[in-house]
Amino acid sequence: MVVTIPNKAVRTDTLPRPPDLGFPDRSRHHLGELLGAIAAGDRAAFTEFYHATSQRVFGLAVHIVHSRTFAEEVTQEVYLQAWTTADRYDGTRAAPLTWLMMITHRRAVDLVRSEQAITDRENTYGNAQFRPGHDVVAEQVDQQFDHQSVRDNLARLNARERESIALAYYGDHSYREVADLLGIPLPTVKSRIRVGLKQMEIWLSND
Repeated sequence: MVVTIPNKAVRTDTLPRPPDLGFPDRSRHHLGELLGAIAAGDRAAFTEFYHATSQRVFGLAVHIVHSRTFAEEVTQEVYLQAWTTADRYDGTRAAPLTWLMMITHRRAVDLVRSEQAITDRENTYGNAQFRPGHDVVAEQVDQQFDHQSVRDNLARLNARERESIALAYYGDHSYREVADLLGIPLPTVKSRIRVGLKQMEIWLSND
């Protein structure tokens, strides 16, 4: 995993483990000292802090978001926040690991809520617009799908819609296969494709 902090990306999985300093990595006192050093901009302290705590952070994130990919995203955000807010850590209010777990929980819950809101919006639109067995928009776009203009407009879509459409039309996968490949519900795939195709139809008609 790459943890990006201001002005430098630290690839934590390739960095050597810190030497044995004679006390547990997760001891409150030692982690507190590391946070103090991080607040002063010490990147070596940041790396050591990451090695000492990342397993717990990632584990909690996976438990909440149920996805290793999303958990990696949460972990990245947690350590970026730890780097930027270490100077505000108050050891009298919480132990370092407790403080870090609170950040992780908040970030993970926010991600779950955000993804659920996106899915709900996509499903609501998809259920209102999708007609099984006769998708006029898909037919209209599909008739022109080899045209360069379609490829250009595909690139203008957001990543979620573009990926779903590319797998279905360029990859020749069924909607069910796309759902399996992306690890998302079938209705979500249908709604993303439908929304994307509708937007492409608008763009194509204006070209």
